Amino acid sequence: MSEPDCRLYLITPPKLDAATFGGRLAEALDAGGVDCVQLRLKDIGDDEIGRAADVLRPIVQDRDVAFIMNDRPDLALETGCDGVHVGMEDAPYDEARALLGADAIVGVTCQNSLERGLILAEAGADYVAFGAFFDTKTKDAKSRADIENLAWWARTMNVPCVAIGGITPLNCGPLVQAGAEFLAVISAIWDHPDGPAAAVREFNDAILENAA
Repeated sequence: MSEPDCRLYLITPPKLDAATFGGRLAEALDAGGVDCVQLRLKDIGDDEIGRAADVLRPIVQDRDVAFIMNDRPDLALETGCDGVHVGMEDAPYDEARALLGADAIVGVTCQNSLERGLILAEAGADYVAFGAFFDTKTKDAKSRADIENLAWWARTMNVPCVAIGGITPLNCGPLVQAGAEFLAVISAIWDHPDGPAAAVREFNDAILENAA
């Protein structure tokens, strides 16, 4: 059986101890179906982010999974990441691309704006992220995304689309059916009572059930 088109995009918790989190991250990746891991740490200094990247990056890259820095193209370059994800209020796409070069992954947040997605896809973004689709406790969502926009993008554009925001194995079906190439997930993975590997397996089962 061929693999489904939709894959998982894991985002780290906003706070973590890299030494202990590395084992949990490896468990999640070894469950399969993950293409990207984003290091997203909040309210800490650059040195601490760099140390976390040095611990976690080899775990991810040794498994042929892309390691992405959140917000900071400068730190992505310094720490050997595969790319960066920039939000609506972060470094502009053009600056991130100029700093990291043509071969790096540069993904962008579009919330619910097809117009922003089209502009940045034309500029060369490697993926666009729409969300939040559901209520999320990870951050205060500034917008609620429409599945219809996600479906239009998947039908019309070649640039991959990421769905984010409160996604779980129980509610991801419509997003998979709409054509999301990636599901970005945080709490549903790291807060799963049976551990991150079990959470990844549940997502993979749900994706297979809903794949076209």
